[in-house]
Amino acid sequence: MLNTFLVRAGQIAALGLLALLGVVDITSGRFDTALVPVQVLIAMAVAAVWLPRHRHGSRTLPVAALLAAGLSLSFTALLMHRDLYGGVWGLAESAAFLGVAAVVARHAPPRWAVLACAAVGLAVGLMPLRSGQSSIYVTFGLVQALGIAGAIGAGVTLRTMEGNRTRALDTVRSEQRAEFARDLHDFIAHHVTGIVVQAQGARFIAEQDPKRAMLALEQIERAGAETMASMRRMVGVLRDPASEPDAPLAPVAGVGDLHALVEQFTAAGGLPARLDTGGDDGAGLPVEVSTSAYRVVMEALTNARQHARHATVIDVWLRRTDSQLLVRVANDGPPPRPAGPRDRPGYGLAGLTERVRAVGGQISAGPGVDGGWVVDVALPLNGKSDW
Repeated sequence: MLNTFLVRAGQIAALGLLALLGVVDITSGRFDTALVPVQVLIAMAVAAVWLPRHRHGSRTLPVAALLAAGLSLSFTALLMHRDLYGGVWGLAESAAFLGVAAVVARHAPPRWAVLACAAVGLAVGLMPLRSGQSSIYVTFGLVQALGIAGAIGAGVTLRTMEGNRTRALDTVRSEQRAEFARDLHDFIAHHVTGIVVQAQGARFIAEQDPKRAMLALEQIERAGAETMASMRRMVGVLRDPASEPDAPLAPVAGVGDLHALVEQFTAAGGLPARLDTGGDDGAGLPVEVSTSAYRVVMEALTNARQHARHATVIDVWLRRTDSQLLVRVANDGPPPRPAGPRDRPGYGLAGLTERVRAVGGQISAGPGVDGGWVVDVALPLNGKSDW
């Protein structure tokens, strides 16, 4: 609202200035009264080019600027040929062309902008020759051409600033989309994988031990509820906080929640997991470090459940130094087979790599020295990488 008011106020002030300069044009020096309406109409036509609001990339804007410049050049050529005019050459028209040059440089397509600005500069540079062809009028023409160059520079500056702002917004949106994708994979895939494993186990034990089957179904129900809760949290990130101020903005699970994560993983059946934090409960850790460590463990456990089915145990190890938080997730199964051409691509490790590097950390994943598969992560505590 304020921006619109300022724009309108600026346009009114500019029109007032053009009207004042038009009065000076008409009342100064010798002039042919038959040409006064023509000069006024040209100045109004030029003002009409830059006065409306133009969308970026408009093709009608440079065409209108070219037509206005052509009209001005034709009028200049008429006066120079017939030697009809004296006094002031058209200050209102010159000032209006300054606005045209700035608007064209800011909004017109690049190729059209160069052509239109060149035509406008030529029209304004030759305009003083309407009053005479002595050296003083040539000098005035050069001065006006410099004014046009300044207006073009202002337009280009505004165009560059707007382009930088647009690219910055695009970068932020891209990062947000990547963050949402990582959240979706980390949380939903983890819970869904657990549900699948529990459902498979329940199918095999249903006939042998109905009570254990009921327990597995309860765990499946609980995992499904947690999955829905994670989805609601992610929807809260996308939802307008003003309309739902109490909606949680993002999952904030961290190192302090690893015990619950490992217990849920083990309770789901399949591989058991063991956690060793050395008594560290995550207190005092930067939020981004704590959440990143949680996501590393979650994704590593999910991958182990999917790809290390012959392993017997998964060990989760976490230690804090003066400058780093070290996380290791290892299993004792054989290394996963290479992905075949028909296997769908996985995004877990790629998402983890992006997340770890985003906080200045380093990640490695591969076969362990004694076999199995090991994921090692080092997260800097001071926000700066030591490597």
